[in-house]
Amino acid sequence: MSDVTRRRLLGGTTVLGGAATAGLLPALPAAATTATGKDPGLVRVGKPDPRYADLVVRGMNQRFRPQPEYFHVVTSTEQVVKAVGDAVRAGKRVTVRSGGHCYENFVGDGAQVVIDMCEMNKVYFDERRGAFAVEPGATLMDAYRTLHLGWGVTLPGGQCGTVAAGGHIVGGGYGALSRKYGLTVDYLHAVEVVVVDRSGRARAVVATRDPRDPHHDLWWAHTGAGGGNFGIVTRYWLRDPKVKGNDPATLLPKPPAALLTGVAYWPWKGMTKESFRRLVRNHGEWHERNSDPGSPYASLFGVLMLNGKSDAADPGGITLACQMDATVPDAEKKMRAFFAAVAEGVKPDMTVLPIERQPWYHAVRSFALSEAEQSSHFKVKSSYLRKRFTDRQIDVAYDHLSRPASMPRTLWAISYGGQVNTVPSAATATAERDSILKVICLSSWQDGQDGAAQLQWVRELHRDLYATTGGVPVPGGNCGGAYINYPDIDHADPKWNTSGVPWTTLYYGGNYARLQRVKARWDPRDVFRHAMSIRLPKP
Repeated sequence: MSDVTRRRLLGGTTVLGGAATAGLLPALPAAATTATGKDPGLVRVGKPDPRYADLVVRGMNQRFRPQPEYFHVVTSTEQVVKAVGDAVRAGKRVTVRSGGHCYENFVGDGAQVVIDMCEMNKVYFDERRGAFAVEPGATLMDAYRTLHLGWGVTLPGGQCGTVAAGGHIVGGGYGALSRKYGLTVDYLHAVEVVVVDRSGRARAVVATRDPRDPHHDLWWAHTGAGGGNFGIVTRYWLRDPKVKGNDPATLLPKPPAALLTGVAYWPWKGMTKESFRRLVRNHGEWHERNSDPGSPYASLFGVLMLNGKSDAADPGGITLACQMDATVPDAEKKMRAFFAAVAEGVKPDMTVLPIERQPWYHAVRSFALSEAEQSSHFKVKSSYLRKRFTDRQIDVAYDHLSRPASMPRTLWAISYGGQVNTVPSAATATAERDSILKVICLSSWQDGQDGAAQLQWVRELHRDLYATTGGVPVPGGNCGGAYINYPDIDHADPKWNTSGVPWTTLYYGGNYARLQRVKARWDPRDVFRHAMSIRLPKP
């Protein structure tokens, strides 16, 4: 198995979502709002500029390439205020990009001005606020490195190191440590957002977790409502709300001292529908038994990758990749027991690669894929599972995945739950707090390959999995809706969503009406919008 393949397997959700500064940087003034009328050296890159082409292709999903009149590459909140203000006064459609990992065309669709946040990438401890500040262009790997090496702490964020904080956090943020520590937004202390008022004036507002804060509703909206809805985030502050004092070494979770990583594998050859059903059922039932917050398996995170059969010489197979805190008592024994529980009664026999123990940051860095390794054309569909797939759903997956194809087609079931589910649904904008698994249906292709066939395949798989609820994961029963950081415009298309349940319920549950009220207050002109943005309430 190649190093890249192993990294893909152990990296969990990597296929999917500038340098950081480790020292102390000066905090913003304590005032809640800032604005500037002076030109702070804003960089504007139009089509004649040779940098324009690089900015066009700076994104993971190469299906979509924005072609605005110009990009602004910003380096400060003041520059964002000016860029937004200029665009609004000129009547131009403005969108924003941080890491470039959006799965749909929300950045490029109709954009005349794209504000690119990649150079706002600092990570530091803000003594004035007593919290860690993370700028939106900082990648998750930037944040992990700086927090870990500087203070011995981390965030329970995603496995994909090139994803930037800007979109990841506002959509909820989850990863390998979430079963033990919760979501990234459960640590959101404050957020700085550039908003536009009814008169068209742009300004920066700081909104905090404090319920007495007059801007508290804007903070709440940024705890899981996705990007591009209310304004442009220019800074996040994070700390554990349960911890007192201002010692930075105590204000965020400590990562494991070391990780155990392991991979189990089953070939397609000899995998019958009955055996496939047994494998997927075993995996789901294990999560039903072991996803409580106090579980001895709280630190185990696994991804069951049901990779489609290939018509190449190597027919491919099914992979279960997992990692676990190596300092947990009997950690390796627990991991092997997990593999054995999933493999029970399954033929052909499971192959387990050697289980490895590595220092935490070294492991995280080693498994992270580069931007080039991830870049492709792809379509992703997501859902939450509150209970395992039904046998009918498992048989649907087998029927779709066992048909040989020449391009990657896969269905992933990702460990979830634990501490995530201890937070009430209305406490954050992340409404789904009852699930034990996240599910991803994915197809990908390169230039020159049949993208239409790949799109059709993944759409039909998702539709058939949820055929009893109109082709979409309507919350209720074993489903919990969908994840806004994996947006899917098909959920808003009556051709693919025949449930009669609006896409807003799939992603936001009972929180949508409140999000609309926040939208009306902070973006009354609907400056920040895209195909699946929060809609202004009807008069």
